[in-house]
Amino acid sequence: MPAIHLGDNLAILPTIPPESVDLIYIDPPFNTGKARQAARLKVTQDPDGDRTGFGGKRYKSEPISVHGFNDAIGDLHGFLAPRIAIGRQLLKPTGSLFLHLDHHAVHHGRLMCDGLFGPNCFQNEIIWAYDYGGRGKRRWPAKHDNILWYTRDAQQYTFNHDAIDRIPYMAPGLVGPEKAARGKTPTDVWWHTIVPTSGRERTGYPTQKPLGILNRIVAVHSNRGDLVLDYFGGSGTTGEAAWSQGRDYVLIDSNPDACRIMARRLAASGPKCFGFVP
Repeated sequence: MPAIHLGDNLAILPTIPPESVDLIYIDPPFNTGKARQAARLKVTQDPDGDRTGFGGKRYKSEPISVHGFNDAIGDLHGFLAPRIAIGRQLLKPTGSLFLHLDHHAVHHGRLMCDGLFGPNCFQNEIIWAYDYGGRGKRRWPAKHDNILWYTRDAQQYTFNHDAIDRIPYMAPGLVGPEKAARGKTPTDVWWHTIVPTSGRERTGYPTQKPLGILNRIVAVHSNRGDLVLDYFGGSGTTGEAAWSQGRDYVLIDSNPDACRIMARRLAASGPKCFGFVP
C-alpha cells in the first residue's frame, strides 16, 4: 500500500522489512551550503502582467505558497553513509539504488557507495544534462547532475531493456527511415529539461526533479507490483512515477511542507500518511 512518512528517515527505515524493496531512488541535499527556496505561482492572463508567454501574451503571476530548506550538512559522509547502508539492507537481491547528486558531492558519493556496496556493484554514472539558467563568465557553467546506479548483486538485477523509451537520432538521415522512425535507446547521458517554472508538473517545492527522469528509472529498473522507496521524498516525483506505472511506493521526508505537497500530489493513489495529517 502506498505510504508517506513524516520524520527522520534514519529512524523510519529500520521499520521496513529487510530485502523487501525492489528499487530505491534518493535525491538527498547536495551540500551546496545555500538556502533553497521556491514559490508556487498562480498565473493569469493580464496585458500588464510581469511575464511573457507563448505568442507574446502577457501574464500576471501571484505566489500561492513558498517552500524551502537549508542545503548544508556539516558531515556529508556521516549523514549519508548510515542511511545508504540501511537502504542496501532493504533491497531485494535483484534490487537497485540510485543516488542523485551533483558536482559538489558526487565524488564523495562514489567512494561511499563503493565501500558500502562493493565497487563491482557499481553499474553506471548517469549524467542528467539540461540547458537552463544563468551562465557565469569565470568558468564553464555547470548544467548537469550525476546519478549513481548501484545494485545489491553485481550480476543479478532488474534491467528491462525493452521498457527503455526511445529518443530521436541526431542524424536520422544516416540511419535510414526505419531506424529513424523507431528512434534509439539513450546512453548514460540523459538530455532532459528541468521542471518548467510555470509548467503543470510544478509543485512549488525547491529542487523538484522532472517526472521524465523518474519514469525512465522506474520503468527499466522495476516491474509491476514492485515496491519503490524514496527516503528523501521532496515533491513526490518518485511516488508519481511508481504509481502511474503500477508500482507501490513508500516516501519519507523530514520536511512537513514536503509531506503535505506529496500527499496532495498523490491523493488519487490513496497513500497512508504517518506523522502528519494531509
